[in-house]
Amino acid sequence: MRVHFIAIGGSAMHNLAIALRLKGYEVSGSDDEIFSPAKERLEKYGILPKEIGWDERKITRDLDAIILGMHAKEDNPELLRAKELGLKIYSYPEFLYEMSKEKIRIVVGGSHGKTTTTAMILHAMQTNNVETDYMVGALLEGFEVMVKFSKEAKYMVLEGDEYLTSTLDKRPKFHLYKPNIAIITGIAWDHINVFPTFENYCEQFQIFVDKIEKNGTLIYCKEDKEVCKIADNSRKDIRKLPYSTLSYKIENGNTYILHKEKKYSIGVFGKHNLMNMNAAMIVCQEIGISNESFLSSMQSFKGASNRLQLIKKNDTVSIFKDFAHSPSKLKATIEAVKDWFENRKLLACMELHTFSSLSKEFLQQYKQSMNKADVAMVYYNHHALELKRLPNLNKEEIYKAFDKKDLKVYTDKNKMIEDIKQIEMKNICVLMMSSGNFDGLDFENFANSLI
Repeated sequence: MRVHFIAIGGSAMHNLAIALRLKGYEVSGSDDEIFSPAKERLEKYGILPKEIGWDERKITRDLDAIILGMHAKEDNPELLRAKELGLKIYSYPEFLYEMSKEKIRIVVGGSHGKTTTTAMILHAMQTNNVETDYMVGALLEGFEVMVKFSKEAKYMVLEGDEYLTSTLDKRPKFHLYKPNIAIITGIAWDHINVFPTFENYCEQFQIFVDKIEKNGTLIYCKEDKEVCKIADNSRKDIRKLPYSTLSYKIENGNTYILHKEKKYSIGVFGKHNLMNMNAAMIVCQEIGISNESFLSSMQSFKGASNRLQLIKKNDTVSIFKDFAHSPSKLKATIEAVKDWFENRKLLACMELHTFSSLSKEFLQQYKQSMNKADVAMVYYNHHALELKRLPNLNKEEIYKAFDKKDLKVYTDKNKMIEDIKQIEMKNICVLMMSSGNFDGLDFENFANSLI
């Protein structure tokens, strides 16, 4: 098959392109910007566009399918040409469903914890030799790409993003997957540019549950009242399996899961990760992996890329980066580090980067979300506001919204880094949180400059 990707540089899109290339498809693509690591990975597999930009001449009648990324706009010249020629156009969620509609689909939804929970399920399946296809939102150790298709696999594990599908399809992505087994990890308002009220946002998860296949299973966090409401309102034929935090204890800086009088040492930490692990364990139990086998596999699980990822450490300093950007993620990540390193000072720095986080009407959701940090810093770039066509923010609005004594607010990345370097790097954790990259901050060099 010949497949062309419009907006091939996206995180999921470039991995889907590589997955199809590995299956022997003839793959081409275009984008108006392609950043690392997508650029290097596309080049490795011989599918990096020779030129950046859109070119309608690439859209020809002999293409079997077009896969359209969310980044492409309605007036994209390649999209207009594809419609003119009557070519089959898929969003990537549509294409994923087409490739998995004969399989048992396991879909992980929720405002937070989706990637980590999906990664745990995949790690356990791989460790226990259970073949599966998948799509996950971060690079995982032991996996070549974030997307895999095969004829043989009985299962398809999908990270269920609630953001919109494409410019042609305004449904949330996870509405297209029709799970046999669905997970909801938690609900906290996000993406206010498309879900203007909390009620509207919650409704998307109710629709997700309504789309579970007949006699399917819903695994849900019983510690989240909004999730419980949705579970209570779900169809009678759906089997409901609630979960909470696994039993654990911390000894000498190590976390142990306690199960049937046995201790399992694990490499991830924080209450939110132990809830994610319980959800993943229930999924694996549903497909025949025992709890003991699952927990044994978790001893070698190192986490997903950018999810509380350790960059560098010595005996008294640990430097992490994390994808946390929404208020609930911010709070959970800070609490996790404080609980783990209870005798260390915590310097927490977050970047306002998403549309929601940079919106004045949403900022109030961050109230006291950084209060457990000993030193708290917030960074934002005026250029990001311009790109998102949002009104300017001033520092006073951010101080007021976060309601954190001694909060430091920056619009100059270099000034922020200088101030961090002035802090004594002894008996401290440094936590850098963003869905972006602090305007191209080289985290390795940054960490090396501190330790």
